[in-house]
Amino acid sequence: MAERSTVIVKSGQSAVRQLHYLPAVGSAYGVEVLSFAALRSMDVHRRRVQLQRPDFHVFALVGSGTGAHEADFHGYRLEEGSAVWIRPGMVHRWSDIDACDGPLALFRPGFLPGFTASEATTPACWHLDQQRLSLALLAAEHLGREHDTAVRTPRLASPALLSHLLAALILRALPDTPASTGATSSSNRHMDVFRTYRAAVEEHFTDWHHVADYAQALGYDVRTLTRATRAATGTGAKALLDQRILLEAKRLLAHTDLPVSSCARRLGFRDVGNFTTFFRRQADMPPATWRATYSTARALNTAGGLETG
Repeated sequence: MAERSTVIVKSGQSAVRQLHYLPAVGSAYGVEVLSFAALRSMDVHRRRVQLQRPDFHVFALVGSGTGAHEADFHGYRLEEGSAVWIRPGMVHRWSDIDACDGPLALFRPGFLPGFTASEATTPACWHLDQQRLSLALLAAEHLGREHDTAVRTPRLASPALLSHLLAALILRALPDTPASTGATSSSNRHMDVFRTYRAAVEEHFTDWHHVADYAQALGYDVRTLTRATRAATGTGAKALLDQRILLEAKRLLAHTDLPVSSCARRLGFRDVGNFTTFFRRQADMPPATWRATYSTARALNTAGGLETG
């Protein structure tokens, strides 16, 4: 079972726990499997109900029971068949998992290459029917057994096998998508371009606010980035960039007490007026109003264990 080092990151009245992937001795394979019961036993102080931001993936299946989860301003009811995918950088909390049972796979960002498109279009939580849930639970059990074997008998350890088993688990559990009938060279190129663009957005969105900046840096034209992003996600390159900036703006407004002007500077806006115009266009209200609305909703709903954004 992995241990995760935690650092409390505070800003005024708000705090988000930063979680770092730190596997237990003998378990440094980039992935591990535990259960909701094990998570509860590790977390006797119930820190799981506090806001946290991991730098690793958490993929969970609810095999039985009910509960609640919050991820980036959206609340989700958990029940038998719920699947949860927490990506690195998401601000989330297990608001109620006392009655949940099922497996959780924790893995490093680089352990499962090639899932960028699925990750970009998959929600944080969805539901599996009984047949798909049964197959996904079997896949998780296989992954867990191989991981336990690798820990107990290192000579049998195979990171490649663990990676393939993790990929099989996620493929089995992903929401319905059209079956591939054979990727064309064009679709493969679109996917490669999209992965490159999305990685660049994640690295530079606080500095570069125009798709043309990425096109110049990556050696593509804007139309190429737009076509590739739309092929992978159904939305254009500009919309993806704006949504990434907006998400980080909401995180700053919700989880810190920074003035709006400081949030604007952190996100690379030259002045608060430009930031306010951007935020209002994306969220249909100015940032100060959104912050006040979120704070009020959080205060009213925290006791209920489920919040929506």
